[in-house]
Amino acid sequence: MVILMTMATGLAMLTADATASADATDWHAAAGPLATRWAAAVTPGDVHAEYPRPQLVRDRWSNLNGLWQYAVTDGVSASAETPPTLWVGRILVPFPIESALSGVMRRVNETERLWYRRTFEVPRDWAGSRLLLHFGAVDWEARVLVNGREAGSHRGGYDGFSLDITDLLRAGGPQEVVVGVWDPTDSWIQPRGKQVRNPEGIFYTPTTGIWQTVWLEPVPADGIESTALVPDPDHGILRLTVAAPSGEVEAVARADGREAGRARGRAGAELVVPVPDPVRWSPDRPFLYDLEVSLLRDGRPVDAVRSYFGMRTVSIGPDAKGVVRLKLNGEAVFMAGPLDQGFWPDGLHTAPSDEALRYDIEAMKRLGFNMARKHVKVEPDRWYYWCDRLGLLVWQDMPSGDAGVGEIPGGVSPSGETPGVASTREITRTPESAAVYERELEAMIRGRWNHPSIVMWVPFNEGWGQFDTVRILNRVKALDPSRLVDGASGWNHFPAGDAIDAHAYPGPGMPPRVGDRARVLGEFGGLGLRVPSHRWAEASWGYEGVKDAGELTSRYEALWAEVRRLRDAEGLSAGVYTQLTDVETECNGILTYDRAVVKLDESRAAASVKSLR
Repeated sequence: MVILMTMATGLAMLTADATASADATDWHAAAGPLATRWAAAVTPGDVHAEYPRPQLVRDRWSNLNGLWQYAVTDGVSASAETPPTLWVGRILVPFPIESALSGVMRRVNETERLWYRRTFEVPRDWAGSRLLLHFGAVDWEARVLVNGREAGSHRGGYDGFSLDITDLLRAGGPQEVVVGVWDPTDSWIQPRGKQVRNPEGIFYTPTTGIWQTVWLEPVPADGIESTALVPDPDHGILRLTVAAPSGEVEAVARADGREAGRARGRAGAELVVPVPDPVRWSPDRPFLYDLEVSLLRDGRPVDAVRSYFGMRTVSIGPDAKGVVRLKLNGEAVFMAGPLDQGFWPDGLHTAPSDEALRYDIEAMKRLGFNMARKHVKVEPDRWYYWCDRLGLLVWQDMPSGDAGVGEIPGGVSPSGETPGVASTREITRTPESAAVYERELEAMIRGRWNHPSIVMWVPFNEGWGQFDTVRILNRVKALDPSRLVDGASGWNHFPAGDAIDAHAYPGPGMPPRVGDRARVLGEFGGLGLRVPSHRWAEASWGYEGVKDAGELTSRYEALWAEVRRLRDAEGLSAGVYTQLTDVETECNGILTYDRAVVKLDESRAAASVKSLR
């Protein structure tokens, strides 16, 4: 297994602003409506300190999480792009400003800009390297200045970006980084998932600004930029492409420390790494191979990274009765999991800690699930790392944005249609809206490409921003033919993709039968139980209320028993229960929003799901 380095293991530490360092001991989170048990352990000096990129690991790096200065200014025009001269307080990065764990907990609207500032010093032993400044994610538009000079900008709330800041550094002493952010949330077209300016019902508090780890890394000039891993266990090989400007690549795969295979070839070209008699990755046996990649020039190593991969295939095909099924490693497998929204009461889009991220995956495994549908949100790499390592299949949604089908003249609201009935409704996006969506869709796919846990891409949910459906689905399939594509999760079906998907509340239900796609139930359930002292707000709701844990358990078992009947009698291939946790005023979770209470009988719940596998 890959051993991930932390800040405690000999990595260079950077010096923050003197004022921030001096005040770190008296920092505290804001008083939010609800907190998880991990929130109490969050400190400015040790916040998300794990290496943030588990599949492209270098030994030297420095974490810039911690206390930054911040300010909010009026105006989003070009004249408002000048950084402020007055910094009003401190914010704990990487928690969004709306969250309690940021220490601020204030809203930033579409007519304002959020600014961040901090200083750092470059370790002397990094001399001679290029210096990259990495952002895991910033929602939504970010402009970065280093020492008062333009370093670069980025649009996209869920994908990471990196800037080479070497030529902007001073000869010595403190270096300054300033980040300006504009986030229009639902006042504009960008992908945003469940974020809205006025949260209610199934829509929640927005995330603005930095919400994933910020870090520095010294790299050689013209070093390794990225890797693309495509497992091919049927042929006993790993297909590997290493992006670098030039040079020769050597790759070594290891299983439990023993060499399994190696290959050598040109950077930018596909290498075939032999992996004879591969151990196939699955939820029941999530075996991971280690991978070492070196970049050579004139026979000498100039760069090296560590990674890992899992050997598995995912496909659709007929079972013994001719029913089209989802298949993992060539065998039909029923995928059963929860809708996982990835919100946290204290951090919103940002989990309080890596331990908290891991807890959610472990909880799903304990509840008998082998899959999760990550709902209209993209997580940090560490979340998928835990899915890879612990064994959880992932259906990855594209965060929705723009108008929904029911929000345009002549459109039909998905809630007004019968689940499973085909619809040809879709919106027409402006060229700018389409370009924003497609750029972020491709960034999601390329950014999470290497995780074996991800088996399905879900470009659209319930007609939210759904457009050019056949073209988009075919585009996703062309970008990544190694995974499945869910045509559209919910109502608006078109003849493309690998799955036809219905939503039914409480359900369960079935989509119509088609000959070339697997039939899946992308959402059902929604049994709501309010738990006193573990609620975001006094008012809360569920799709169907129950009075206590006993009734919830019995109803839950009955729903999964009907799913089992639909699997056997009708050919259902997957079921996604709404949902893993409560979120804000929505109390449909198996767990409370603070993850403190499992609302139903865990052993009975797990048995009802495991009976499907």
